[in-house]
Amino acid sequence: MKALVFGADGFEDLELFYPYHRLKEEGITTHIASMKKGPIKGKQGYEIEADVAFKDVNPADYDILVISGGKGPEKMRLDESALEIARHFFKENKPVAAICHGPQVLISAGLIKGRKATCWIGIRDDIIAAGAHYEDKEVVIDGNFVSSRSPADLYAFGREMIKLLE
Repeated sequence: MKALVFGADGFEDLELFYPYHRLKEEGITTHIASMKKGPIKGKQGYEIEADVAFKDVNPADYDILVISGGKGPEKMRLDESALEIARHFFKENKPVAAICHGPQVLISAGLIKGRKATCWIGIRDDIIAAGAHYEDKEVVIDGNFVSSRSPADLYAFGREMIKLLE
């Protein structure tokens, strides 16, 4: 099994590192994708290597997509390859987990309409305007899609993310 984690400079450190390591704890091969291969830096200054650039990802090789939050999604949503990867996961009904600002990528990919979702309060109106059914809960599950609001919800996010793979 393989997981793909989206990240970009300005990611919320915990929202990338926690799911990344949680997936690895399950024995899942986990790769980080960004606009380019190489180091990316979180809001708190922690760095991690992006294993692959979005343009070089074959989404068919992966079983789950995780979209980290923070300021990274504002950059990721402008990358057409990232949007195509997200579209592949929804088209194939593969698991997708997005936290905090992560749903911004799904908004730009045209994937959130009609879905139940939660997010960071600051983008609540954006996901509602894009047609999502917003719920202010620690974790919202809609079929193959799991979303959470913030680092405080990571325990629920991780639990439900792993359930998608069972």
